[in-house]
Amino acid sequence: MIYPTCAYFCCCVLSAAVIHVCVGEMYTSLLNVKQAISVERKLIDYLKTYIDHELERLEDVKRFYSKVSDLHADLYKGPAATMANPLVAFTLIKRLHSEWLNVVHSNEALENAQALRSSYEEEEAGLPQLEDLQGAAKGLMRLQDVYALQVASLVNGRFQRLTDGVTIDIHLPAVSVLLSGDDCFLVGKVAYEQEDYYHSVPWLEESVRLFRGTEGEWSPENAGTLEDALDHLAFSHFKTGNVSYALSLSQELLHHDPMNGRVLQNVEKYEKLLDVSPPRSLRGDGLRRPSSSYLRTRDNYERLCQTQRHQQPMHFKNPELFCDFFSNGNPGLLLQPVRREVLCLQPYVVLYHDFITHTEAEDIKGLAQQGLRRSVVASGEKQATAEYRISKSAWLKGTAQSTVGKLDQRISVLTGLNVKPPYGEYLQVVNYGIGGHYEPHFDHATSPSSPVYKLKTGNRLATFMVYLSSVEAGGSTAFIYANFSVPVIERAAVFWWNLHRNGQGDEDTLHAGCPVLIGDKWVANKWIHEYGQEFQHRCSLNPDE
Repeated sequence: MIYPTCAYFCCCVLSAAVIHVCVGEMYTSLLNVKQAISVERKLIDYLKTYIDHELERLEDVKRFYSKVSDLHADLYKGPAATMANPLVAFTLIKRLHSEWLNVVHSNEALENAQALRSSYEEEEAGLPQLEDLQGAAKGLMRLQDVYALQVASLVNGRFQRLTDGVTIDIHLPAVSVLLSGDDCFLVGKVAYEQEDYYHSVPWLEESVRLFRGTEGEWSPENAGTLEDALDHLAFSHFKTGNVSYALSLSQELLHHDPMNGRVLQNVEKYEKLLDVSPPRSLRGDGLRRPSSSYLRTRDNYERLCQTQRHQQPMHFKNPELFCDFFSNGNPGLLLQPVRREVLCLQPYVVLYHDFITHTEAEDIKGLAQQGLRRSVVASGEKQATAEYRISKSAWLKGTAQSTVGKLDQRISVLTGLNVKPPYGEYLQVVNYGIGGHYEPHFDHATSPSSPVYKLKTGNRLATFMVYLSSVEAGGSTAFIYANFSVPVIERAAVFWWNLHRNGQGDEDTLHAGCPVLIGDKWVANKWIHEYGQEFQHRCSLNPDE
């Protein structure tokens, strides 16, 4: 049964060349995020050691405090003869000359802190970089856009959208976390620095609300403050034409920081603008969403990504679609045919259920882990990373007896195509990161200079994509012009033709990997080229077909 939902990604132009690991790419693969957990566990142990040592130091300070306090409460309040006692006088002079000095200028606190810093620095290579923080923030904004999520709901750990004035839960996560004012400030700041006020405003609004709720209470782990959030939010509103609100926020900021010269100048500027009659210069377009490389298909793309699994299967819409047990006329499949589901006829897209076993999927994921590198896309004759593709990938070669080799053989049996290199590319394994996605693209080359042709075996004739894992929500493969989406179904595989029989690219195969809302998405891609298929996939007598 077909569920017009969300599913995948699919790759564009990659070669088997090794791409070196770059710092600041933790957010591009959920595997790296999981590995970061072990680093933080070590940091927790280091912090516990620091706390224990500091508690010991504080106990020593408390003992000194108690000793001196008791002397002043008892001994020094006694008769004057007390101070005539040379032992009393000596201990007082000694205490004031050296004991207080040792306590006040003790290096123990510094040594404890330095030990913590040294331990932290040992783990620094495995810590996220600024690019990771920015990438994770952009991932949240991407999810906000594609799934029409309310920022206020995200802050409360829920995934909700507003539909016809009613707030609807689109997914209830098994584990939830609340965001702090500082969390929201950092997301809003990333958008602000890109002059993306459409996103900075709602995130900074939440930051201000949460910071106000703490009544200015300071937390050592925070990078931002209420004043910072007010400052960024005021200017964001000014840039979107809401000058009166920018003035109000700036005046609130001055209440906390009355000598801020820059903000004083802004207030004067806003007041002058508001005095203009008519205030033509204030008529901004409001919060306008930034343009995108897939702007022409964005509405359809996002609608397909938002499609829920429980909606009516497509079979009821098109009676020509069907499910069957498929053997492709191969003797090896006669006794154990594959469950095939025809999802679409133009382009021809089919889903093979239970294509791979759980053990095989885990084996492939394990083989790929050490080779994962930031996924790239075609950029002229070269390849480069891009914001519209967030994932990491690895290329796997396989012998006939290996898991990869057996997978190749199974693909060949099902499709009837020659998938051995160079007629088929090596298996590409992909793991998605925070909000991992791949915007609308073709798998086949659309330019004669594409790296796809480096194999000298023609264009990519077909795509065979295997789901190695499931996801809780999101991650669908959306076929934009064909107007349907395929959910992530663990251990299933999707197959489609990229080219018409005359060798021309099929524009109906434009597809996208929807952002992963919740889950750890792994896929394996096998791209099959034109050459080597002359007798397996013959040309048609009709040159237009």
